[in-house]
Amino acid sequence: MTTRILAIAISEAHIARRNRWVLISVGLMVIFSLVLSAVGASPSGGLGADRLSVTVASLTSLSVYLVPLVALLMSFDAVAGEIERGTLPLLLTYPIARWEILAGKLIAHCAILIVALIAGYGTAAAVALVNDPNAASGLEALWRLTWTSALFGATFLGVGYGLSALARRASGAAGMAIGLWLGLVVLYDLALLAAVVADDGGTFTIQVFPVALLANPADAFRLFNLAASEATAAASGIGGAAASISLVQALVSVLIWPVIAFGLAMQAFRKVVP
Repeated sequence: MTTRILAIAISEAHIARRNRWVLISVGLMVIFSLVLSAVGASPSGGLGADRLSVTVASLTSLSVYLVPLVALLMSFDAVAGEIERGTLPLLLTYPIARWEILAGKLIAHCAILIVALIAGYGTAAAVALVNDPNAASGLEALWRLTWTSALFGATFLGVGYGLSALARRASGAAGMAIGLWLGLVVLYDLALLAAVVADDGGTFTIQVFPVALLANPADAFRLFNLAASEATAAASGIGGAAASISLVQALVSVLIWPVIAFGLAMQAFRKVVP
């Protein structure tokens, strides 16, 4: 079983390398991390936090948008692309389970994503450590952001596989992936904000709103990192809700979403008839 999964993972890694996904992912994370390292340097003194902690708060806001987008772009044709190229029927003739195919793809794509995260966040950490002697105290927050970003990315990799299996065509899967990204990462919070304003401190704000935040992997990821960060004040938007949701609740949501996403992807893949 392990050999079959690793064979799929190695094959998928070679495909990603040929498609320049490794270079694109690493380049995006490094460029944006450098920009945020420069922009996030100025307010650290006023907040009483070290430069790296402030940078981590800024990287958290960036990662909410960038990590799922990169993950979806890597995974949207994982199944649909195999169907269009005619390689899926051949692959399924081998003695390999469908979950093993998805698991191999997930390992390869997660590895690429982790390399990009380490490169980007590591660059930001290096800049902070060079310019602030107290920045080492923010390394714990950076490590927390790194492993939660990997889990966050794995969630959207699973979502991408599911959309790819449902669409069966790469073009359709790409459109669904972008639509889902806009819905969960951008429009979801706007809808919650409008509902909170309309509710004016009523039942929705007190009971439904915290649950709605935890139900969205993007919000759970952001809340967990901001709630545990010393530089929460540097963040804007939904970060203020971190005080009303416990760290454990946000962590549970961050941990279970990759499992849920992979399970849903597996259900969609089982229905694909090549």
